Amino acid sequence: MAATEGPALAKAPSSELKTRVLSAIVMIALALGAAYWGGWPFALFWLAAGIAIMIEWTDMTGIEPRRAVQAIFGLGLLALTGLYLIDAGFAVGGATALVSLALGTLLTKGSRQKLWAASGFAYAVVIVLVPPMVRDYPEIGILGLIWMFGVVWATDIAAYFTGRTFGGPKLCPAISPKKTWSGFLGGLFAAALTGLLVAWAGRSWGLNHSLSHISVIALSMVASVASQIGDLGESALKRHCDVKDSSHLIPGHGGVMDRLDGFWAVSLIIGIALLAAYGAA
Repeated sequence: MAATEGPALAKAPSSELKTRVLSAIVMIALALGAAYWGGWPFALFWLAAGIAIMIEWTDMTGIEPRRAVQAIFGLGLLALTGLYLIDAGFAVGGATALVSLALGTLLTKGSRQKLWAASGFAYAVVIVLVPPMVRDYPEIGILGLIWMFGVVWATDIAAYFTGRTFGGPKLCPAISPKKTWSGFLGGLFAAALTGLLVAWAGRSWGLNHSLSHISVIALSMVASVASQIGDLGESALKRHCDVKDSSHLIPGHGGVMDRLDGFWAVSLIIGIALLAAYGAA
């Protein structure tokens, strides 16, 4: 018995890594393909992601009546996507979001659970609306979107491998025992380099922008920090809810929230910046 256990255990990490890599390749291809296409396919891609996140959040936090609240929030997210696609305007979209939020929250039982429900809807709205807004924004467009993808992916990959390679002091052991300061710094460096490469490649391809190299590096580092904070925030939520993954939807990765927690945090910052630009216009 003991002679057969060693090889089986040795194969397990390799098999898990292969599953993670294959799933990641599929997800990256879908995200980049939808980004290139733009328009309604891209908006529907992020609508699906937002609905999945809302369901995972409300499942983890155990709100009731769960399916009824999820249906209201799902319809609200669908309506927001439709209104965005027909360019209905900020006021109509904002009113629709508030009505959906109010209906779902009022239906939820318990004051604490109402807060969880409202937070889950607001979290999903960021993912549903900000990426399409970035893709369609004249001065940002697909280059800004690729920058967001690149910085978040570089941060995630570099933090994982540098943390495993160098180890060292833990970043936040009470929330995520495996994360290290070496991983944090590795992710920060990789994000700065990737952001700079995306900006340089964009100019080479005729996608011009007015940012200096120093500005691109600084923004990429800010986005990297936000991405890692978003990751820690989701880890804290899972620890609070006593779950390992937000769901089992993505083989080798867990749920949609597990893959988009860092991207969500960057999207939140970009969304706030876009709203500020809209208000100043």
